[in-house]
Amino acid sequence: MSAEPSLPTPSPAPRFGVWFIGARGSVATTAIAGCAAVTAGLRPPTGMVTETPDFTSCGLPPLSSLVFGGHDTVDCPLPKRAEHLVAGGVLPHGLPSAVHAELVAADREIRPGGPLPGDTDDGSGRHDDELIDVFAADMRDFAHRQGLTGAVVVNVASTEPAPTDGSLPPSSLYAAAALRAGFPYVNFTPSAGLHHPALAGQAATASVPHTGRDGKTGQTLLRSVLGPMFLQRALAVRAWSGTNLLGGGDGAALADPAAAAAKNAGKERVLADTLGTTPEGEVHIDDVPALGDWKTAWDHIAFDGFLGARMVLQTTWQGCDSALAAPLVLDLARLVARARERGLSGPLGELGFYFKDPVGDGPSSLAEQYAELRRFAGRLRDDAGDRGAQR
Repeated sequence: MSAEPSLPTPSPAPRFGVWFIGARGSVATTAIAGCAAVTAGLRPPTGMVTETPDFTSCGLPPLSSLVFGGHDTVDCPLPKRAEHLVAGGVLPHGLPSAVHAELVAADREIRPGGPLPGDTDDGSGRHDDELIDVFAADMRDFAHRQGLTGAVVVNVASTEPAPTDGSLPPSSLYAAAALRAGFPYVNFTPSAGLHHPALAGQAATASVPHTGRDGKTGQTLLRSVLGPMFLQRALAVRAWSGTNLLGGGDGAALADPAAAAAKNAGKERVLADTLGTTPEGEVHIDDVPALGDWKTAWDHIAFDGFLGARMVLQTTWQGCDSALAAPLVLDLARLVARARERGLSGPLGELGFYFKDPVGDGPSSLAEQYAELRRFAGRLRDDAGDRGAQR
């Protein structure tokens, strides 16, 4: 009697890496814990654009396929960091224990970042090129050991001041390492990253996808909606002023006037682009440590109506930065990983929906940016089936 023919062993499901710069910070911790919670059905994917119907058929990596690692200069383990976020009202009670295994697994994949004290570019410590090599090797090792189909580097570290000399700031060292490792790169911060002049040539000819910088999560998101409204209704904006009150690591980082200036540049750019002019007024950022990961953003808009009638619109946005940013970070990791899988490379201007400072010459209005994002999702579809429907 002949033996039954054996069935072929199914191929393992593809897995995709997300390598965070600032992997033990609030945004990365919230993203890792949140991804695990949504995958397990413990929480809905609120705030994730890629989980809405417009994106279900473009073959995005399932949330369950994402593997996390990264670089950081601090050593607080992710489970403990998650408990701190519970105490601050960012994560719900009980969530860190429910996803403890996933947090521990991600924490094991975090490597020491830099530059550290003693690292210089004058030969007395690890110089820039050596640091880039070390960071790139960490990224490649992660992908190799985990057997990943692909991986994306996402910068969610604290905001740096704009560079004032030719040296590469940390964000640019990591960006250069991503290109050296062959990984797509997303800069969710206002820091230089690939925008540094020394990396302009590499960014222009990169064989991997990369995006704009500085995620659009709160005050600027609202500005990208209200600016076009005033323009389309032919209302003359005379002045637009704002204030941000925030704490946590971002509050401390943005207490540096140079870092705050880098942050505010994107906010001002959105107004100039959507209104066609730059109104009077500034944005002020105040560090209020007691607020922790929460922030309040206030805008005062003075505008003229028919026959010169003077009017004012005031808005107040109170939100949790990490909870606003984390779902967008997961969106971007999935979209860029899929773009790489589809053979796309270079700047992805179609992802301007997510950024204060997009690459390319795309629109600044949120509605127009969303239309571009939907068209981009269409480019990601193929005839190989709908992997994006698997959760």
